[in-house]
Amino acid sequence: MRVQQEQLPFIVRAIYFLFIGLWLTFIWIVIAWFFNATIILLPVGLWMINRVPQVLTLRRMPREVTVDEYRGTVVVWTRDVPQRPWIVRLLYFIFIGWWLSLIWAIVGWLLCATIIGLPLGIIMLNTLPAVTTLFRTR
Repeated sequence: MRVQQEQLPFIVRAIYFLFIGLWLTFIWIVIAWFFNATIILLPVGLWMINRVPQVLTLRRMPREVTVDEYRGTVVVWTRDVPQRPWIVRLLYFIFIGWWLSLIWAIVGWLLCATIIGLPLGIIMLNTLPAVTTLFRTR
């Protein structure tokens, strides 16, 4: 059984986005790409990119919750969402993800800076981890 985590109230997330999330996300992406360019800090940069949706709008990282009954006791298991095989994600990042996600992030952030493009910009930045390394959120 999958259970979706509750998010913070919309109004809190909207206020955070307007006053903190937009500019902090820009700085976060720049630092993440600096780390990616150093190769040595690539794991930290990819970790940061996977957290862009959280920095942008306080969207919580996805978790999978399983509820089972074991010998008359209810047991709750939580874990990260299962990901594709690491070799597939690595090859995708090497050939496509590194350059496409940089363009994706820049366009998404620029759209967020406009009122008309805001909805599409938020969608783009929420999907940035998937564009970068095929990171699954569901």
